[in-house]
Amino acid sequence: MGPGDAGWYRGPMSRSLLGDAFAHHVWATVRLVDSCMSLSPEQLGMGVPGTYGSILETIRHLVGADSSYLSVLTGGRTPAVDEDQMDLPQLRAAMEGNGPAWSSLLGEDLDPEVVVIRHRADGSESHAPLGVRLAQALHHGTDHRSQICTALTTLGVEPPAIDVWDFAFQDGRLLEVPPTS
Repeated sequence: MGPGDAGWYRGPMSRSLLGDAFAHHVWATVRLVDSCMSLSPEQLGMGVPGTYGSILETIRHLVGADSSYLSVLTGGRTPAVDEDQMDLPQLRAAMEGNGPAWSSLLGEDLDPEVVVIRHRADGSESHAPLGVRLAQALHHGTDHRSQICTALTTLGVEPPAIDVWDFAFQDGRLLEVPPTS
């Protein structure tokens, strides 16, 4: 079933095509940070082989990178954060603030082929199309959220339900219809 077929759901026309993807990205990250609030400093400092680092280091990296992506893509209108010393409530607030910034950016008339240049402090640059940069922001978040969930499981802590279906269900936009008999 697709556009034009009977029964195809048409959401509000004001939503951008990637709006749900980025709303999920922010929601899932905030929900994961919330689930880590009750961890001890020792647990937050725990890492799992094959992941970025400790739970706290990974959350800091995830939120810091997300803010950096936004800063680059908005030409600095959305400031990057200095995540290195931020605690979980500060990281949560920063990520929550990224939601409206992503929504605002995605509401603009964007050209996925426009090359965005990121200037690094060391003088180097990266050049990539906007569409690739948006894809990277989503992939980066998913990858590191998965690593944090792995670390939580290793600690014996049940990770929160953060997949896209969970997001859609809590938002009232997923309807499950049981089979008829």
